[in-house]
Amino acid sequence: MNPEELSQLSNEKLLEVAKNNKPSPIVDAFFIGFLVGIIIFGIAANAWGFSFLLPLFLIYILLKKPKRYEALKKELEKRNLQ
Repeated sequence: MNPEELSQLSNEKLLEVAKNNKPSPIVDAFFIGFLVGIIIFGIAANAWGFSFLLPLFLIYILLKKPKRYEALKKELEKRNLQ
């Protein structure tokens, strides 16, 4: 969710989104490592197609997750809900 969408949510809905969107760094680190392993295996097997691009896209999504949480946290602080 971008900041404009967050600002339009009600207080209750915003708290619910914050509750369901907490980052889990250990799980994210495990999945990023697993996906990097898939990329390395794909490079070793000379497979530059789907087995290379899909893990890169998923790593991008996992790295973007904390930034979305920071925007949510800023909106919570702005409304004094924390």
